[in-house]
Amino acid sequence: MTVDETPVRIGLFGLLGAGNSGNDGSLEAVLDQLRARRPGAVVDAMCGGPETVATRYGIPATRLNWYRGEYRTASRVGSIAAKGLGKLVDVVRTAAWVRRHDAVIVPGTGVLETTLPLRPWGFPYSLFLLCAMGRLFRTPVALVSVGAGPIGNRPTRMLTRWSTRLAAYRSYRDAASREAMRAMGVDTARDEVYADLVFALPAPAANESAGMPGPVCVGVMDFHGNNDERDRAEEIHRRYLDGTTRFVRALVEEGRPVRLLTGDELDRPVAAAIVDAVGSPLVTVAEAASLADLMKETACADSVVATRYHNIVCALKVGTPTLAVSYSTKSDVLMAEMGMGAYCHPAREADADRLLEQFRELERESARLRRTLFERNLAVARRVEQQFTDLAAVLLPASGRHHALRETP
Repeated sequence: MTVDETPVRIGLFGLLGAGNSGNDGSLEAVLDQLRARRPGAVVDAMCGGPETVATRYGIPATRLNWYRGEYRTASRVGSIAAKGLGKLVDVVRTAAWVRRHDAVIVPGTGVLETTLPLRPWGFPYSLFLLCAMGRLFRTPVALVSVGAGPIGNRPTRMLTRWSTRLAAYRSYRDAASREAMRAMGVDTARDEVYADLVFALPAPAANESAGMPGPVCVGVMDFHGNNDERDRAEEIHRRYLDGTTRFVRALVEEGRPVRLLTGDELDRPVAAAIVDAVGSPLVTVAEAASLADLMKETACADSVVATRYHNIVCALKVGTPTLAVSYSTKSDVLMAEMGMGAYCHPAREADADRLLEQFRELERESARLRRTLFERNLAVARRVEQQFTDLAAVLLPASGRHHALRETP
C-alpha cells in the first residue's frame, strides 16, 4: 500500500451511546454513510457510552470524560475534587485522541443548544476542548447538521461560540439554528442548512394491517424546562405530566389503545407514572431501544402525539400524522417544514382539553396530511443526501488522507 492509500482516520464525537436514541440515530446515519462512501476508513468514537457504541456499532470507543461521575451532581468534597481534576485530565486525553485522527465529525444532535438543563462545564466544555485541540493540531473538526439555539447562560454561550468558531466545518439541521449562531457573533456566511441526519436512516415498510385500527402513539419526556428555567423545573414538570396523563386518560375513555414511547432512559419513569395513573390495559409502553424501533412503532400508529424531538422526526419520516407537544423552537420549525405547523402544542402548558381538540382535527385531516408528508419527505431526503455529498467532498476527498476542509473564522 502506498502512502497515498493509507486509510483516512475518522473520529466521531458526542454524547453517543448514553441512552438517547436520537443521538445514537445521528451516529448511525453518519456511520452508514462513511461505510458506503469510504469503506476503507478507520473509524472510532469518543463518546458518553463507549461500551454501548462498541457493542452496537462495532467500532472502538473511548470514554468522553475521565471522571465517570461527570454528569452527576457533586456534593461531597471528594467528588468535587475528582470533577475538577477530571477537567484537567480531559485536556490531555482529548488532545491525544484528536491527534490520532485526520478529521473528527460531531454527528448532528443539539450540541449547540440548551433547550434542556445543561451545565457549562459538562458537554459545552468537552466540545470546546475538542474544537480547540482540532485547531491546535490541524485536525479538522466538522459540526454536521447540528442544532443550535439562543443561550442565556454566559459561560455556556461563550464556550459554545468559541467551539463553533474553532470548528473547520459547520452545517445546521435548520435555518433557525444557523440564525442562532449568527446572533451569537459567529460568521455563518459560508455555513449551509440541510436537514436532520436521522432523515437519512431507512424507513420501515408500510404497516401491513392497513385499514385496521391502530394505536395512538404518545411520546413522553422527562421534561423540566430549559437551562434558564431551573427555578421552575418542578412546576413545569408537574404541569406537563398532569396534562399528558389527562390526555392519555381521555383517549382510553374513548376506547383508544395508547402506546407510550420514550427517547431516552430518563423518560421511562414518566411513562411508568402515566401507566400507573391511568390504570388501564389499553396503555402499554414500547420497548424501543433505537430509532429504528421507534419508526416501526410510529409506522403502525393511526396518529402520533410526541414531545421529544427525535420521536417527532421518526413519526414524520414514516409519514404518520403527528401532533408535536413542543418544548423548543426546533420542533416548531421542523413541523412547519413538513407541512404540519398547525399541529403544535406548547409543552409548558400541556392543556389536555386543547390537546384533544388538536388531536381530533389531526385525525380528521389524516389522509391529506399523509399525502403532504410523503411529498415533504422526498424533499428532505434530497437535502440530507446533499449534506453527505458535500461533506464527503471536503472531508473525504479521493486523494486519501489529505483533506480539503476550509478553515472558517
